[in-house]
Amino acid sequence: MEVDRITEIIIGAAIDVHKALGPGLLESAYEECLFYELKQQYLSVNRQVNLPVIYKEVRLDIGYRLDLLVENKVIVELKTVDKLMPIHDAQLLTYMKLINCTVGLLINFNVPILKHGLRRKVLNYVD
Repeated sequence: MEVDRITEIIIGAAIDVHKALGPGLLESAYEECLFYELKQQYLSVNRQVNLPVIYKEVRLDIGYRLDLLVENKVIVELKTVDKLMPIHDAQLLTYMKLINCTVGLLINFNVPILKHGLRRKVLNYVD
């Protein structure tokens, strides 16, 4: 399946979750519901994926985790914050580089209308 179609399905599912629950819950509630919705779409989805940091050929398992990894092609980073900040974008981009993934979605559920909490990031190339 193409990455654009995968992100379209993820965004649609996130909108459904947000419409049903609204803002104000913990990130874990939205993660669980979005995971369920994506599985209903027959997508391969992994939750809380361990993300080691490789530094000078040393693997460091220091507790970083991806919220969702969909079809091994799209990272989904979920937030429930007042406002998305540049550090959230930097976090997603760094995660994308660490696992050699070109597309990521940053979704903040703590907004009245979900489209105001969505960001799609694309790396033109990955080292």
